Parts: sequence; C-alpha cells; structure tokens
Amino acid sequence: MRAAGIPCTHVAMRQRGLRPTPRPAQRRWTTLEKAGAAMAIYHLAVKSVSRSTGRSAVAAVAYRAGVCLENERDGLVHDYTRRGGVEDAFIVAPEGAEWAQDRSALWNAAEAAEKRKDAKVAREYELGLPAELDAGQRRDLVRAFAEDIRDRYGVAVDAAIHAPHDYGDDRNHHAHVMTTTRVAEADGLGAKTRQLDVRTTASVEVEAIRERWAGMVNDALELAQVPERVDHRSYERQGLDIEPTVKMGHASAAIERRAEREQIAAGEEPHAVTPRGQVNEAIMEKRGLGFYIERGQERIREWSHQLRERAELTMQGMSSLVQGAARAMRSGLQTSSEGGFEAVPALDQSPQRDQMPAIELDQPGQRGRDRQREQEPDRQRGRDGPDIGFGR
Repeated sequence: MRAAGIPCTHVAMRQRGLRPTPRPAQRRWTTLEKAGAAMAIYHLAVKSVSRSTGRSAVAAVAYRAGVCLENERDGLVHDYTRRGGVEDAFIVAPEGAEWAQDRSALWNAAEAAEKRKDAKVAREYELGLPAELDAGQRRDLVRAFAEDIRDRYGVAVDAAIHAPHDYGDDRNHHAHVMTTTRVAEADGLGAKTRQLDVRTTASVEVEAIRERWAGMVNDALELAQVPERVDHRSYERQGLDIEPTVKMGHASAAIERRAEREQIAAGEEPHAVTPRGQVNEAIMEKRGLGFYIERGQERIREWSHQLRERAELTMQGMSSLVQGAARAMRSGLQTSSEGGFEAVPALDQSPQRDQMPAIELDQPGQRGRDRQREQEPDRQRGRDGPDIGFGR
C-alpha cells in the first residue's frame, strides 16, 4: 500500500478519449429558457460499481475525488490528481468507524471484503445540484444527503462535488456520492446491505431516496429564498401533459457538442444533428410553444379580470353619483319647506278641497232651472188661451 502523501507516478487507467476543447462562450438556449421559464432541475440516479463490468471501487472513487489511489487487490494505481472540476470531496462514516475517514483504507477494505468475481463493491448516487444555490449551499446540501444515507444504511459515504464541464451546460453542478455495500463498523466492514439488491425492496428504497432528495433540495431552495421547486415524480405521475425528452447518451452528446462548435464557428444558428438530439429539439420547441400559449391565455385572463374590475368600479361610481343627487334633492326640498313652501297647495289635495265646495254652491241654481223647465208648459198654455176642448 502506498503511503499517504506520496504522489503517484504510474497511471494505470485514464479517461478515454481526448480532452474536449472548451466550447465557445455562446450556448444553445432552449425555447423554454428564451421564454424565461428556466427552473431548478431534479436528478438522482442510483448505480452500482460491479466487478462483472471490469470496474473497481478504488478506481471509481479516485476519479470522482480527483486523487491518487492504489488498488491493493490488483496493484493498479489510479492517479487523477491532475483532473479539474472537483470543488470538494469528503467522507462521512458511522460513529465509531473513524478508520473509514482514510479514503485509501476505506475502499481497499471494500475491495477486500468481496470474494465473488461479479460482486458489487460500491454503490453510487449521482445527484444534480441546483444552479440557483451558491457553492456553500450546494456543499451543505450534499453533506446532508450523505449523512442521511449513512444513517439509513449504516454505510460509509464518500462524496465528491463537481463543477459543470467546460464543454457542457454551465448550470450542470452535480455530485457523486459513493457508498460501501457493507455496514461500516469500528473494526472494519460488516454485513452486506441488501435493501437495494433485492428486487422486492429495491424499487421501494429507491423511490423513498428520490423523494427524500427532492425534499432536501426544496428545503435548501426555500432557505435560499429561491422560488423554484423540484419534484421527483415523472410528468405523468404529476398529472402534467408534458412530453419528456429522451436520454442522449455519451456518443450522441459528444456529436452534438462538436456540431454546435462547428455551427457557431460558421456563423450558423445551432441545431441538432443526431436523431435523439433532433427529437429533443422538437420536444423543447413544442414545450416552448405551449408555454407561449399558456402565457397568452394567462394574459387574456388578466385582461378580462381587469375589465371586470373597471366595470365594477364604474358601476359603483354611478351608484354613488345617483345616491348623492337624491340626497341633494331631499335636502333642497326640506330647505324650501322651511322657507314657506307650504303656502303652495299640494297637488294631491287641490282637487278634493277646491272643487267640492264649488259643486255644493252650484246646487241651488240647478234646482231653479229644473223648476223653470217644469213650469214652461203652463206658461205656454196661458199665452195660447184656455183649452176649449176641440177634441170633443
């Protein structure tokens, strides 16, 4: 075993491929981002480090932590001290297992504890960290998750926080949380943890971990007074009519990055060139269109609400004006009555009080005319002489 602090001189394994050329300052913004709908992104993936795929826990941790470790089992040395982008790396272990704070001792013990050629020697939790948080807040968030996993399974946890790649999305802050597959005890690694290995309990455990991580992220965002929130459920489970994008994969992502650099250098508008990239581009355009439509509908609803409020205010103003005019009329009538207005006969009293006496006074004259009509035949007979009975 190599002594701590002595630099490694032999590199047994390096990252495949050439180091990517830093991409230009320009970047491809999705339609949603252009529309101002950028939000915190949720990501948690649970993976295993298995010998059946030719991997070792020592090599995986060396790369993620950016350190140099020697695998005592096969004698290979893994030196990643020259790699950049590792913002922080730390170990949390159960109480009494202070020996696990030594990274080399911890992961060589994890390799030595497994005898099978297809054994799972480590487990990894890949976390997406909110770009809305600062470096200290992201560090606290990852430590809280590491401690939660330690307390849940009793394992030792080795966490590494990475900055966004210089050839990818500049908001892609993330962390790799590596754990042992056995309980960490005072004298070494103990029993195997089977909750994530048994099919009947693995899905339940992963769902609980994903939900727990979403809660931690939302608590951190709320503490930082950031309005965005995340949800561990799929769009379908949330009841949202949003089409998810497809996974790009390393090969397609590399082709898209190279094509973007070439398109920008030629002065062209960046566009997808791979089938998966084109599918995702179409999905994002569709999302952006839906976003604009929804914003338009919201704006129309706001205008309708404002018009209703204005109409209500206008009606209230007219009602107040009418009530004020009525009060003014009543006040004016009362003032006229006090100044002698009662001398003018009321309209509802004049017909009865003035016309009835006139009818009563006219009654004697009417009786006289009636008597004259009754006496008119007698006077006529007096002028013509007495009736001498021509009829006999």
